[in-house]
Amino acid sequence: MKAEDLQRLVSVEMPFGKYKGRVIADLPGNYLNWFAREGFPKSDIGRLLALMQEIDHNGLGDLLTPLRQRRDQDR
Repeated sequence: MKAEDLQRLVSVEMPFGKYKGRVIADLPGNYLNWFAREGFPKSDIGRLLALMQEIDHNGLGDLLTPLRQRRDQDR
């Protein structure tokens, strides 16, 4: 994981599928868990999805709160 990956979780949108256009950090846990079972895409998006799934699975979503607030202030 790179330090900037956490910031990317709250800014990069899902480029395909049912949740296309939704920020990766806002994807539901069951969707992330589906990828964990079926396999993450072999891409940068797949790497971010895997990171978000780990954060969500371990109950660490609050780590992203300051980054979300910063993102919202920058808008």
